[in-house]
Amino acid sequence: MATLKRIKLGSQGLEVSAQGLGCMGMSAFYGPPKPESDMIALIHHAVTTGVTLLDTSDIYGPHTNEILLGKALKAGGLRERVELATKFGVSFDDGEAEVRGDPAYVRAACGASLKRLQLDCIDLYYQHRIDTSVPIEATSSRCSSDNSNSIEWSLWSRDVEEEIVPTCRELGIGIVVYSPLGHGFFSTWAKLVESLSEGDYRKDMARFRPENLEHNQQLFDRVSEIAARKQCTPSQLALAWIHHQGDDVDLFL
Repeated sequence: MATLKRIKLGSQGLEVSAQGLGCMGMSAFYGPPKPESDMIALIHHAVTTGVTLLDTSDIYGPHTNEILLGKALKAGGLRERVELATKFGVSFDDGEAEVRGDPAYVRAACGASLKRLQLDCIDLYYQHRIDTSVPIEATSSRCSSDNSNSIEWSLWSRDVEEEIVPTCRELGIGIVVYSPLGHGFFSTWAKLVESLSEGDYRKDMARFRPENLEHNQQLFDRVSEIAARKQCTPSQLALAWIHHQGDDVDLFL
């Protein structure tokens, strides 16, 4: 089996592959859900090539992404080979989304996620949205520790470097990066813009809107020039840049 570099995430002893697999787009937000059999095969391939950190959330679908991941882990007998992250913070009672953080909800959400994932333990449990009506101490009373923080960080999004990243490091909180390619900006850029389907939430993001395409093409061309000098693709350059930020930084694609 292939292996990826492993890092210690946070200060609680959890060790994960330095690059993980984000499963959101398999079921939600990036257009229609993808074929289940294809996504299960993709998850199995990721694990056999050394990826052990898998990321999902009860909001993806909602719920269907956790169900998919549960099926993939059971079918491949993979549970002992992975670290699994999921999230809570949005209730879908009566079909309406509501941000919640009260202890009773957290407990119920955790139990529901465990059932959908067909697991008896969640390795990383994130608060996906903050319920400002509930003191954070009350919400976190159901959690054992603050082990990691999931943030958007890339060549495109660097505002977290000012306060969030230094604070995480000061407190020993692991850093898990999502969208290291800028929601696909540093992958195929022009082709991506042309291929965004209905239901893909990136259509509403400023970086992909028609009025910004000319300016952003210049940014992509500049990154492409640097990548060419390094004899790599823009996406490889963007990922290498994140990996270079420190051994305490994990990312998922």
